[in-house]
Amino acid sequence: MTSEENLYAIALRECSQIGDIHFHKLVHTFGSAREAWKRAKKEYKKLEGIGPKTVSDIGNKSHLEFAEEELNFCEKNNIHIRLKHLNETPFLLNQCNDAPAILYQKGKIDEALQKVSIVGTRNMTAYGQQFIEDFFEAAQSSKYTSVSGLALGIDKEVHEQSIRTRKPTVGVLAHGFRYLYPSKNRKLSEKIVQEGGALITEFSSSRKPDRENFIQRNRIVAGLSPATIVVETGFGGGSVSTAAFANDYNRDVFALPGKITDISSQGCNQLIYHNKATAISTIKDLISLLGFNGPKEKIGELFPYSEITVQLSENQHLIYQSIKEHPQISLDDLAQKIDISTYRILPIILELELLGKVKSFSGRQFIAI
Repeated sequence: MTSEENLYAIALRECSQIGDIHFHKLVHTFGSAREAWKRAKKEYKKLEGIGPKTVSDIGNKSHLEFAEEELNFCEKNNIHIRLKHLNETPFLLNQCNDAPAILYQKGKIDEALQKVSIVGTRNMTAYGQQFIEDFFEAAQSSKYTSVSGLALGIDKEVHEQSIRTRKPTVGVLAHGFRYLYPSKNRKLSEKIVQEGGALITEFSSSRKPDRENFIQRNRIVAGLSPATIVVETGFGGGSVSTAAFANDYNRDVFALPGKITDISSQGCNQLIYHNKATAISTIKDLISLLGFNGPKEKIGELFPYSEITVQLSENQHLIYQSIKEHPQISLDDLAQKIDISTYRILPIILELELLGKVKSFSGRQFIAI
């Protein structure tokens, strides 16, 4: 049954007018991909918002032939096919309204382990690399799976540090399994699977790493985890889109702040400024917010784990106390309570975030840490 359903699911998804959302509507209405394939063209009126043009390509024999080839390729290369409507795809990803209908998976994903997505620029600096090294070292005692996009730079460092610290890691591809982009990461991709992690993609085996696939890939990176960490990114970098997807899915987003003159930090600073991400102040605080085990204290490192005692200014103290006394208070309510304009409050909120005293949520709500 599963093999037959895989066949019809791949064929249905290959139809020119059928994307993930239409696919979900079809299988929900007809009960399975097989039934949708056989009945949708005649019974499309049962489908709200779907007309004859949308279903016109369903039943095309060439798509079934394509699906048969795909099944053979997957069987020969030990690739598992996961269908969303059979609840075979990862649980958190399944909760996203635009989740992929089909996932192709090589390796294992342990659903019992918490996941954390870590992304960033291909042009990693020593600052970003040091942060990743220190994070994985500090989280050594915690059990979790890292998720990233198997690109060069930050992504590559995340996967390598995961392997070094014996943490499973998931690489999300922007193409099918006949390719590996970038080719420099081929050995790393093999190591990920060998060490108990996985490679996944929504793209059938023949899909090339086209430019538009990467943004599509980023929603899966964000959807797999309850939290996304943006290490370094420039204005408009791909990681900004991953953060945007995570915000849309109501997941936590953390960003590593940096100098405003550093190109690789400007995207992170922008996310923090617009309350799209919580500023990372110390690794100890980050690990606590992720719900991981606390790290052992170390002294004299770039990202210290110990608490830092900070003397707050008068306005910082006033805002911090108000937030502490009224958890998840909105910006407008806070402004009314302390009689300070919102445009004056926001820069102080950012300062408190950088100090690790306050956390922002979507909708401009705040809590004290």
